[in-house]
Amino acid sequence: MRIARVATQKEPQDMNRLNAWKGEYYFLNLRFLLIVCVFVGNAIEPLVYRMPGLHALYVWIFTFHMPLFVFATGYFARHNRFGESGRRLMLQIALQYVIFQSLYSVLDLTLFKVAGIHHSFFVPYLLLWFLASHLFWRLITILMRKWPPLLQLAVSTLLGIAIGYANVDGTWFSLSRTFVYLPFFVAGLHFSADLVVKIFTSKIRYAALSVSAVLLAAAAVWGNHLPVGWLYGSMTYSQLGQYTWYAGLLRLGMYALQLCASAAFLSLVPMRECRMTDWGRRTLYVFLLHGLIVRFAAVSPLYAYIHTPLSAASLVLSAALLTVLLCQPAIRRITSPVIEPPVEWLFSLTRRFRTVHGVRMTK
Repeated sequence: MRIARVATQKEPQDMNRLNAWKGEYYFLNLRFLLIVCVFVGNAIEPLVYRMPGLHALYVWIFTFHMPLFVFATGYFARHNRFGESGRRLMLQIALQYVIFQSLYSVLDLTLFKVAGIHHSFFVPYLLLWFLASHLFWRLITILMRKWPPLLQLAVSTLLGIAIGYANVDGTWFSLSRTFVYLPFFVAGLHFSADLVVKIFTSKIRYAALSVSAVLLAAAAVWGNHLPVGWLYGSMTYSQLGQYTWYAGLLRLGMYALQLCASAAFLSLVPMRECRMTDWGRRTLYVFLLHGLIVRFAAVSPLYAYIHTPLSAASLVLSAALLTVLLCQPAIRRITSPVIEPPVEWLFSLTRRFRTVHGVRMTK
């Protein structure tokens, strides 16, 4: 009886540990699938206004991929928000931003020559908005850490709606996207791995597949009537042409659409450990490097040859295969000094500053 009682007491702990591992595998798989969507979405963007099929795919991807990427980022942020590891990671994100903001701007001015880009460290260059916003999400949630999770989620949702009324350019400091996507970061931060196992049953997965198919079909039929600026989250209501007092209700409607599309996609993600689980550990490399590939493709004659469904499908497949390539350990070994720059020297400078400051104060 004593042995049976001990086994019964340990069983919930073992189950929680198993669910936690499933949660880690699940979110790594999710992260890989999302970076595939990011690469595909950016690769097909130059073609979406002349190929209706790619436009439907583009709109469908944008209904969930940015909210879910922020959600997954929030989930993994729970492990390293505080203490030295949290400070180290924020310094590294800041360095990544400075390095790639400089690199993309130099290449843009000398090689890509893309018109209409404002080059400034205060305006993140294209995909680099995510790095700037990631820093702010961490800082904001640290400030809210003593609040109950539901209050954090409610306040962040209100901030996401309210920021649209601000009379500023939403791209500065990635201000608009920081607050628009803040609720998804907060949700990921407090998401329990147990819910993955409990909610996403076989029946739910089949239903989710149907919902995703319906949303893709809706994007094909009505996608042209939905201004994609609402899905980007980078513009205020006035920039989107909405000057009414109830414009915030449209943002609330976008949240509902993104929540529905995100939940449907989440149900399709594998829970078990597989090949993509390992690839999901290196999605940062794809995120920061794939923009260079897309930019080089844009200045090449490549897109002039894509005008049939077969060539469009080849482009999508190529983006997926390149995502796998950029996730390989060899790419990490070659590019890690730039992608994950060392920050020890910054810590040394900080310690020296504190020491000098302390000496001056004592004098």
